[in-house]
Parts: sequence; structure tokens; C-alpha cells
Amino acid sequence: MSHVLVIGAGGVGSVAVHKMAMLGERFTKITLASRRLSSCEAIQKAVAERLGREIHIAQVDADNVMETTALIEKTQPDLVVNLALPYQDLAIMDACLATGVHYLDTANYEPRDEAKFEYHWQWAYQDRFAEKGLMALLGSGFDPGVTNVFTAYIQKHLVSDMKTLDILDCNGGDHGQAFATNFNPEINIREITAPARHWAKGAWVESPALAHKQAYAFPEVGERNMYLMYHEELESLSKHYPEIERARFWMTFGEAYLTHLEVLQNVGMTAIEPVLFEGKEIVPLQFLKAVLPDPGDLGKTTSGKTCIGNIVSGQHEGAERTVYLYNNCDHEACFAEVGSQAVSYTTGVPAMIGAALMLDGTWMQPGVFNLEQLDPDPFMAMLTQHGLPWQHVELDAPLSF
Repeated sequence: MSHVLVIGAGGVGSVAVHKMAMLGERFTKITLASRRLSSCEAIQKAVAERLGREIHIAQVDADNVMETTALIEKTQPDLVVNLALPYQDLAIMDACLATGVHYLDTANYEPRDEAKFEYHWQWAYQDRFAEKGLMALLGSGFDPGVTNVFTAYIQKHLVSDMKTLDILDCNGGDHGQAFATNFNPEINIREITAPARHWAKGAWVESPALAHKQAYAFPEVGERNMYLMYHEELESLSKHYPEIERARFWMTFGEAYLTHLEVLQNVGMTAIEPVLFEGKEIVPLQFLKAVLPDPGDLGKTTSGKTCIGNIVSGQHEGAERTVYLYNNCDHEACFAEVGSQAVSYTTGVPAMIGAALMLDGTWMQPGVFNLEQLDPDPFMAMLTQHGLPWQHVELDAPLSF
């Protein structure tokens, strides 16, 4: 018997719960909780209709440690899967410590008042989790998450002495909207508008947001413009693989998207500092989130594929080698299976896999861990089994730009 409590009923939460429900021998009981009970009810109904599986639901304010603690005590899960906002990571970790329950999330903690994606706040929980015999698994999404596992798999099997790492995230899908984000708009826009950073020879190199653009031909998608930006897995990968001399993250954006974003920035709609409006304080970015399309609804109109993967160069068995390990995911196939577009799917499936490997003991050990610190092989096998098959090819040389 294993009981998982999932907190967060957005697009990723819906995918994760659907995939957990498909794996009844690992997830014998599933409880889904969110601030909005109506979101839980919609997912509960969808899972029942698609899979004939009953899930339990509850309401919780995940910012409130006491309320979250009370819910955990009431439901008695073996694992809490945090698919809420990254602002809530520490509060949920505190509730897990208070109740003696294991923890998993897909994105590192971020303060509400500063766009600062860093792991140090969560790494500081190492001793507290270890002393209680509890495990916290950080960043079990796709990027971070699968890209971390890809790196560990490449180091173990394909390029034993890694020198350069480039993570390429391409969404080749078309949702038909004038402007929309494929996951939480607030988090997405904060990431994109933050200064870019990459790791080079033991130090961080910072540059203006979206200042570096390169065209790249992605498998099964075609040529797209990608932009250098900072992403949280660079922090943990540069720490756990100090031999890497250069680590970068690239993401694709269309020109129309960037034009809309520039206008929104110029008029102050992406700001995260409160402003006074009709006697009330509002955060412009949070208001923008409220008027943009819900990412969970984009699956109905989205077509095309994603391509996310790692290009690693270095030496293997005495020879120079460069490999590209990647996954393609089809938006329409995801919607047909679980009612979601591929961006939510590629995050929700790895959350389920990380939870499964914790619950069956494969990855269970006390402390706070990023995915690259654990054996990549069982995770890679489950990716293929549960909808995210991967492949790798050898390249003639590392990226030259």
C-alpha cells in the first residue's frame, strides 16, 4: 500500500495524477489538494471518466504551514508531491518535517518578491531531513529533472569525462493564441525576463536577458531561434559535476511571443512589485496571469512537438566524443491520452516517475537530493515505459557558438 498526497491542481498536477492513476500497483491511494477545490474536482472527474479510478480531493492553502501540516496528519500519506508554486516549497517542506513524510517537487524555491531561482534555501534542509530519516527529491520535472538525469546517464554511459554541457529546450507547438505561456505565466515570465547566466571555468557569467540568439535545427521540429537564459539545473549540475568547464541553457521563443513580451515589459505589466490601484495593492504580473489563457486549457488547440535534450562533449574511453540525448513529445498525443498539452505532460510524467522510485525504495535514502545524484538507469527506463521515449546520436563536434 502506498498513499501519495499531490498538492497543486494545475496542468502538471492533472498529468501527474492521471499517470499515477494508471500505475495502481505503485500508487494505491491518491489524494489531490489545492487552494481551489473546484480544480481538484475537475481532475477527479476526468480521472474517473478516463481511467475508472477514484482519487480523493481536499482543500489546502499551501502557504500556511499549519494548514498543510493538518492535512498531512489527516490524510497520512507516504509521500507529498509538491506541484504547487515554487514560492510554497519551503512551507511544504516544513510541513513534511513536522509530520515525518517524504517530499518531492519539480521546481526550486523562489521568493515572491525577487526573481531568484536558487537551490541554497532547500539544500539547507539536508541535515533536518537526514536526521529524521526522510528524503526530499528536488526538481523532478523535465528541466530541471529529466535534463539532470540525462546528464547523469551521459556521464555514466556515453561521455565519462564531460567538458561542455548545453541543454536545449524547444517547444515547436502552435496553440493558436495571440499570446500565452505553456506553463504558469507568472513563473514563466519571471524566468524569461531575468538576466541570463551560464557556467564557465568555475564562475557564473551574466548577460542581459534574451541577448544571445542562435538558430538550431531540432529533430522532428526543424530550425528555431533559441536564446541563452539561466535555468536552475545549471546550479546543481555545476556543483555535482565540477569537471564541466562550460554549462549553458537555451530555450526557443517565436518572434511574436517576444514582441508581446517586450510591450508588456515596457508598460510595466511584468513587474513583481505591488502597485496601488483603486485603493488596493496589486502585483502587475499576477494580474497579467489572471487575464492570460490558462496553460491547462491550451491542449485543446495545440499541435506540433517539443524537443528537449542535452548536448555533452568531452572524452570517453580515451577518445573525444559529443552526444545529443533528447526527447520528442507530441502535443496532440498528450491531449488524447490525458487531456493536456506536452509542456505539462513532460513535467507531470517525471514527477510521477520520481515519486514511484521513491515509494518502491529504488531511490529512497535520507537527505535532500537533486536527481543527478541518484542512479539514472531506472528513471531512464521508466521514461520510455510511460510516454517519454528518448534517443541519442553522436555529433561531429561540440556546439561552436
